Amino acid sequence: MGSVGDDGIANLMSARKSLKINLEKSRTLELSIKKAGPRLEEINQRLPSLEAAVRPIRAQRDALDAVGGHINRAVVPAAAVLKVFDAIHGLEKSLSDPQSDLQGYLSVLKNLQEALKFLSENCGMAIQWLDDIVEYLEDHNVADGRYTSSLKKALKYLRELQSKEEKGRLDGGLLEAALDRLEVEFRRLLTENSIPLPMSSSPLKDEQACIAPSPLPVSVIQKLQAILGSLIANNRLEKCKSIYVDVRSSNVRASLQALNLDYLEISVSEFNDVQSIEGYIAKWSKHLEFAVKHLFEAEYKLCNDVFERLGLDVWRGCFANIAAQAGMLAFLQFGKTVTESKKDPIKLLKLLDIFASLNRLRLDFNRLFGGAACAEIQNLTRDLIKRVIEGASEIFWELLVQVELQRQAPPPPDGSVPRLVSFITDYCNRLVGNDYKPILNQVLAIERSWKHEKFQESLLHDELLKLIQAIELNLDSWSKAYNDTILSYVFLMNNHWHLYKHLKGTKIGALLGDQWLREHQDYTEYYSTIFLRESWAKLPSHLSREGLILFSGGRATARDLVKKRLKAFNEAFDNIYKKHSSWIILEKDLREKTCQLIIQAIVPVYRSYMQNYGPLVEQDSSASKYSKFTAQSLEKMLSSLFFPKPVRHGSFKVRQNSSKFSNGVEDQYSASPTPTVA
Repeated sequence: MGSVGDDGIANLMSARKSLKINLEKSRTLELSIKKAGPRLEEINQRLPSLEAAVRPIRAQRDALDAVGGHINRAVVPAAAVLKVFDAIHGLEKSLSDPQSDLQGYLSVLKNLQEALKFLSENCGMAIQWLDDIVEYLEDHNVADGRYTSSLKKALKYLRELQSKEEKGRLDGGLLEAALDRLEVEFRRLLTENSIPLPMSSSPLKDEQACIAPSPLPVSVIQKLQAILGSLIANNRLEKCKSIYVDVRSSNVRASLQALNLDYLEISVSEFNDVQSIEGYIAKWSKHLEFAVKHLFEAEYKLCNDVFERLGLDVWRGCFANIAAQAGMLAFLQFGKTVTESKKDPIKLLKLLDIFASLNRLRLDFNRLFGGAACAEIQNLTRDLIKRVIEGASEIFWELLVQVELQRQAPPPPDGSVPRLVSFITDYCNRLVGNDYKPILNQVLAIERSWKHEKFQESLLHDELLKLIQAIELNLDSWSKAYNDTILSYVFLMNNHWHLYKHLKGTKIGALLGDQWLREHQDYTEYYSTIFLRESWAKLPSHLSREGLILFSGGRATARDLVKKRLKAFNEAFDNIYKKHSSWIILEKDLREKTCQLIIQAIVPVYRSYMQNYGPLVEQDSSASKYSKFTAQSLEKMLSSLFFPKPVRHGSFKVRQNSSKFSNGVEDQYSASPTPTVA
């Protein structure tokens, strides 16, 4: 009994233990099920998308096999394009500063261009293969429509980027930015090495053509050429030319600023003062020669050095733009302004100066500005030369008429040399001198050739001799216009001596001949003699000694005669001296000679008279009325006669008889004198 009970308890305990274990397992399983619930819910939510993603797997085997071939053909070029694209963005970090390492920069830039070229050439093929895949997937319903639609949009965008207009965006604008930096470096190299050429007030030491050295170091030129190569390969030649012209023309302008070229802007209305014209044209000639032979010569050579590999048209075009923008056109416009100013005889010399300057630079002009690119400069230069030749010829041939017109003008009131006479003698001498004769002959020959007429050098000589002959006729006419005959003698004496003195030993004098010169010398002596005889030589007659010796016993009577004769002398002297004090003898030698003749005619007679008879009146209470002068004071007064009065030298202007000349009626050839202080 006891054995049976023990066994039953043992079984019960075993069952209890087993039940407990199973209960714990149930609890553990329940806990695990609770934890798995959310995960199952998440999987349940993802099942639709997973189903779409694995749909191709559910396609027919033959469809899946065909898609594999399409994928393989597209993946290879697409992968290559992606590698190159990654390489392009890798090059961005390698682009150094072109200023510090230009060669390295250009090398990386070259690699970038090659990569972009590969990308451009192969991107299209990759897109085409991918297009084929998308088309196959659509046709065979292998993939979900949403995904094929997304792929089509991406491929369309790629095609747009790959098109010609958008190629630059394949690299995100990296190449354009790199080229922009090269342009900046191109400008920097030019700017930092373009130094204005310093100039002195007289820059030209000789007349030899000065071929200026290149204004940029060879190393800089080589860098500019290297940059040009890269920029031109990317269609940026015009931008390079624009930068180059801008920098170099600014440099030339800066060089010219030191010359104070404001006068080039003078208008025609401001340009009618002869003295200013003379000064400005002298400056213009020097400045133009300096600009052409130094500045533009250097620019011409530098344009050739920098752009020579691109051909003649490119570098000559750059040079033409530099010349035009730097101020060459202003030089030519100034010359045109001179030709448009009033016609004036002295302007002939200035026009000849302009022609001489242009003629000296003719070879330089033809070489520097002879190309088609410089057509504007060529046209302006030809027009200026034409205006100069026509203007100079017109003034020259009209000059004789202008001299003849002055015949009706009044003579100078002081008996001096009219400005016309002094001007024409000097003018003719200058025109046949070494400076102007060859130029004037050339100008007149060209002008005659335009009219299909022949020109001989004798024409120039004949015309100048006619001018002198016209002056002689004017002198004769003017001398007859004086109411005072004595003054007419002074006038003729003055002018005959002026012609003799200023034409003797000159080329005009040689053309006129020795006999002509001697005649004017003789005329001077003749009128000098008549002048002295009819004026001062009459004074000694007032100091007659007649009757004074007979009154040796009558001192009072002698004193009265001396007083009477001294009074008459003093009055006559005062009258003549007052009148002659306003007269002028222009030439110093003639003036001194004339004064000396007067002194010799008056002073010795007066001195002797006063020595003999002066004591008769010196003790008289009214002695000062009669003994007004000493011999020394008379000599001093007579020595001061006929001096020219300082006057302003006026410009010469023509009288009008022709519409060809300006409307000003100032009497250039006025018979009033142009005295100088001797």
